[in-house]
Amino acid sequence: MDELKAIESVWQYPRPPRLESTGRRLRIEHRGTLLADTVHGMRVLETSHPPVYYLPQQDLQMQYLVPSPHPSSTCEWKGQATYWTLVMPGVHLPDVAWSYARPTSSFAGLKDHLAFYAGRVDRCTVDGEVAVAQPGDFYGGWITSGIRGPFKGTPGTLGW
Repeated sequence: MDELKAIESVWQYPRPPRLESTGRRLRIEHRGTLLADTVHGMRVLETSHPPVYYLPQQDLQMQYLVPSPHPSSTCEWKGQATYWTLVMPGVHLPDVAWSYARPTSSFAGLKDHLAFYAGRVDRCTVDGEVAVAQPGDFYGGWITSGIRGPFKGTPGTLGW
């Protein structure tokens, strides 16, 4: 499937989730600072979730990111996640991103990549289109016009 042109239904995504590379241009901005710009991202596709984009550290402004004191969490598929805090002049935003330092073998491609919550920074874009955050405080998917739901994360969807 050509991910640049097709309309994707999250109900066609697999479970367990799949990791794939993407050549789409992913950008993240906050308070006028470009935090990331890459065409070397990865995306995780999972039933009922919009894609979660992971960006390589070499394409991030890592000087603005510090490990978060937030306890780590565990994903049954990807392993143990650690969180990142955005620190810039006048900005201290805990848990804006997460990563897997030692991902499971099926998700080894996520090593040295970070995923960002679209709703916790000013702007995340996919090929220039502003992404909308997946509903719910826990989920990190980016919704664009090429992605169709309904999406897990709204009230009443926890059991999906």
